[in-house]
Amino acid sequence: MSLAENLLVVIAVIKNRNLHSPMYCFICSLAAFNTTASLTKTLENLMIAFADGGHLEKKGLSATKLDDIMDSLLCMSFVGSIISFLAIAVDRYITIFHALQYHSIMTMQRTGAILGFIWTTCGVLAILMVRFFEFRFIMICLVVFFLVSLALICFLYVYMFMLARVHAKNIASLPAGGGGKRRQRRTWGSNMTGAVTLTILIGAFVVCWAPFFLHLIIIMMCPLNPYCECYRSLFQLHVVLMMSHALIDPAIYAFRSAELRYTFRKMLLCPDWKLCS
Repeated sequence: MSLAENLLVVIAVIKNRNLHSPMYCFICSLAAFNTTASLTKTLENLMIAFADGGHLEKKGLSATKLDDIMDSLLCMSFVGSIISFLAIAVDRYITIFHALQYHSIMTMQRTGAILGFIWTTCGVLAILMVRFFEFRFIMICLVVFFLVSLALICFLYVYMFMLARVHAKNIASLPAGGGGKRRQRRTWGSNMTGAVTLTILIGAFVVCWAPFFLHLIIIMMCPLNPYCECYRSLFQLHVVLMMSHALIDPAIYAFRSAELRYTFRKMLLCPDWKLCS
């Protein structure tokens, strides 16, 4: 289900020209990272099924290499999700508070360069994490990266909503009945709806991923404590929460974005896109 949902988001953004904007490009990238995670987990489950059926050697060299590749893809998806959220938050900030300069700041060429940098960086970091994960330093770096990124995103959104209150008061102080005031309110409302949507996405990300990182912290802080062992015994539940994140994100897109809902309906109810356009 997760794989199908995220592929649907990626295809929708590609097919609908109205979604060819920096924000939706970042959302498409986030969906692509989720698609990678879902596909990797599906292949991993197939490998386990083949191994249990005796068709794959669990401790063979090929199985070990495949396992490392899949772990790298999962790490890349996680790191990419966090960086994508940060990129989307910055894009929302520029959209709301630098609206007049937005199209000169966030050009599609610059957006493409940012996405290329994100995917390259995430790929390199994922390979390093899996290759040297037995060192505690790597585990510490992973936890610190999660906490620092989360703090940066939260700071940006808190600052954004604080400025939003000031900006809303400025709009309210404009002369009544002016067309400019109505346009500013519509634009402001649209931008803030996008910011609220992304806040919900970040909240879902924290709920789904925080238990896993608490698991890592407990491994480092109290590896032998029986109470910590009780929490670590829930590891499979933490994995389920991690994978459910890729299932939740597309549902939030569809619920909050009118343009995406319209695109989904056209894709699902009218197979011939050109005739329906």
